[in-house]
Amino acid sequence: MPHNIFPLNRRNILKLGAASAALPFMARAAHAAAIKTAAIYTVPVEQQWVSRIHKAATTAKERGDIEYVFSEKVANTDYERVMREYCEAGHQLIVGEAFAVEDAARAVAKDYPDRAFLIGSSFPPDAAANPNFAVFDNYIQDASYLTGLIAGAMSKGNIGMVGGYPIPEVNRLMNAFMAGVRVTRQDAKFQVAFIGSWFDPPKAKETALAQIDAGADLLYAERFGVSDAAKERKVLAVGNVIDTQGDYPETVVASALWHFEPTLDAAIAAVQAGSFKADDYGQYSFMKAGGCSLAPLGTFEGKVPADLMAQVKETEEKIKAGSFTVAIDDSEPKSS
Repeated sequence: MPHNIFPLNRRNILKLGAASAALPFMARAAHAAAIKTAAIYTVPVEQQWVSRIHKAATTAKERGDIEYVFSEKVANTDYERVMREYCEAGHQLIVGEAFAVEDAARAVAKDYPDRAFLIGSSFPPDAAANPNFAVFDNYIQDASYLTGLIAGAMSKGNIGMVGGYPIPEVNRLMNAFMAGVRVTRQDAKFQVAFIGSWFDPPKAKETALAQIDAGADLLYAERFGVSDAAKERKVLAVGNVIDTQGDYPETVVASALWHFEPTLDAAIAAVQAGSFKADDYGQYSFMKAGGCSLAPLGTFEGKVPADLMAQVKETEEKIKAGSFTVAIDDSEPKSS
C-alpha cells in the first residue's frame, strides 16, 4: 500500500472483467524467454501489502518465468521518473501501486503502449485511454470474514481495530472482519481508529494501547505495531495480509493471508500469449481463485473451540464453492 492518502470518493464499484481492447504485443510462444519485469514500491518490501507482491515476483523469477528487479521506498514525486526509466531499460512488465500517483502512472503507460502495466489501483481499467494498463487490489474479504468468526468466539466482546487510512482497500477487510465477528459474538463492540500512515509501527502501537486501556481484549492488526501492543498487554490479535503467528505465538490467534501469485501468474500468461490488455485482476485475490486463505492457527491449534473451527471450515468450503458470498463493503467502518 502507498504512503499518502488520496480522495476517498474515487471508487464506485469495480466491475470485474471490464471490456477492453487487446494490447498490441508481438505474439510470444509458450516457451518464450523470461519476461523482463520491474516493480516500483513506495514502501519497504517488508511492509505487509508489498511483501506479498515481492514474494510472488520472487517465486516467478525462481521458476524462470520472469527476470525481476525492483525499487523500494520510492517517493511519490519520483514514481513517474522511476517508472519511465524501467520502460526505457526495456522491461516488458511493470508492476507497482498507483494509489497516490494514479494520473502519472497512467500517463507513463500511455507513452509506452508496447509495455504491460499491472498496477495496484482503486480505479477501474480504462481500455480506451490505456489498453495496456491492468489494475489489481487485495480483495481478501473472504479470509478476513473467517478471521472474524474466530475473533468473535475468542473475545468477550470489546474489539479494537487499527488501520492505516479509511480507504476501500482497508475498509473492505475491516468490514468483512466485523461481519464475521457479529456471527459468533452478536453483542460485540468495536473501537475503530486510523493512524494516517501506511508504515508507522510506533503510532499503531500507541493507538492500540489506548484501545486496550478502553477495554479491548482482542485487536485487529491491519498495521504493523498493533500486535506488539497486544503482546505487551497479553491480549489476542488477528493479523492481516501476512502470517505473523511465528513472531507472536501467544498473541496472533488467526490471520487473513493475501496470495498475489494468481494475480501475477495471470498477467505473466497474458504477456507470454501476447494478449495482455486493460482488465481488472481483483478477482484473482478471491478465495475461490486461490488469492487468499486463512493462515494455520499454529500455537492456537486446539485452543480455538472445535465446533467453531468446524463452522469456519464449512463456511470456507461454501465460499470456495460459490454458495456463500462475503459482501464487499468499501464504506468507512465506524466504532460501535
